Amino acid sequence: MTTEVKVPQLPESVSEATLVNWHKKPGDAVKRDENLVDLETDKVVLEVPAPADGVLKEIKAEDGATVGGGDLIAILEEGEAAAGGEEKEEKSEAPKKEEPGKAGQEEPKKERGKSAGKLSPSVRRLVEEHEIDPEDIEGSGRDGRLTKSDVIQYIEQGDRKAPAAGEASEEGEGAAPQARKPAARGGAREDRRVPMTRLRARIAERMVESQSNAALLTSFNEIDMTEVMALRSKYKQKFEERHGVRLGFQSFFVKAVIEALKQFPVINASVEGNDIIYHDYWDIGIAVSTDRGLMVPILRDADQMSFAEIEQGVVDYATRARSGKLGIEELTGGTFTITNGGVFGSLMSTPIINPPQSGILGMHKIQERPMVVNDQIVARPMMYIAITYDHRIVDGREAVLFLVAVKDALEDPARLMLEI
Repeated sequence: MTTEVKVPQLPESVSEATLVNWHKKPGDAVKRDENLVDLETDKVVLEVPAPADGVLKEIKAEDGATVGGGDLIAILEEGEAAAGGEEKEEKSEAPKKEEPGKAGQEEPKKERGKSAGKLSPSVRRLVEEHEIDPEDIEGSGRDGRLTKSDVIQYIEQGDRKAPAAGEASEEGEGAAPQARKPAARGGAREDRRVPMTRLRARIAERMVESQSNAALLTSFNEIDMTEVMALRSKYKQKFEERHGVRLGFQSFFVKAVIEALKQFPVINASVEGNDIIYHDYWDIGIAVSTDRGLMVPILRDADQMSFAEIEQGVVDYATRARSGKLGIEELTGGTFTITNGGVFGSLMSTPIINPPQSGILGMHKIQERPMVVNDQIVARPMMYIAITYDHRIVDGREAVLFLVAVKDALEDPARLMLEI
């Protein structure tokens, strides 16, 4: 008996998806609920599980195809016998192998070749950019698939080997050009055209929408992080032992931002036509960088969360965002966003708001700078912070005082604990 494999019902507000890559090919045995293919929407990656045990008979939509909810994408021939038959066929081929030692040497290459045909878009871009043969890399992902970290590690290993060639070249001039491959510019120059993923296209659309439909302005301030860092240093071990998660900076900033938003509620509001919609709740978006692009999962009712709950939520969201396991409901809504460019070394930036929100706070790198304290010049761990806001409803006074409130709370973090 054959069964149709169809695209599942897509989340609300999502009409189409892109078929990223099949995990099986026609003729492969599959088990019920095993992931057959990944579908990428403009927000999340969805998995399509096998509806029954059997053999994948036919694929109706190839990698890169655009599909909608309910579209037919494959035909499955049900039955354990079919799956078992294939396993028997594989077993029957085992005696045909010659010289076990030789076969053992060829096996890794076979696995690498198998995984090379199932590259995610980010991995495919990376191997093409560095002109790497995927079959030369052993995959550590599920079913032997290559991951981005596998490719990066392979590239780094190649870079580490380069000095050895350089050392050899010191003994003879002939080896020098080989060690300086980038210097050779004689070949033809090529451009590579790669279509945007759905997520990247959606990000681009949202950023243009934000710039076009809002009056954006950015204000800056700086925070002396001495007290927060001292508090973390004093309690981080006990905090982790008690709660099972590291005490980071994010929970302090979420708490400080919520207190500032309570003082200036218009920054937690949004514009709808000629109306201002005030939100009497605080759903804070935390920007997370992934291989697929920037994602912003939401901490719902963050004002009711403890420091530990915030840290646990941030870690959970970051982990699932990078593995494509976030649900659409976890990425929608939000009344204000926090983004941290400091983890990448950014000293200062002007973040863009996430419509229809009216504000976003940018955190940056902590760097020791000379500051005047009690008429003395001392080194202090300082962080620039920025708020980009919609000037249609938020005045400069409110934005500046909002940053001052965040600064005051973080420079005296005991106030956050006591809620004063």
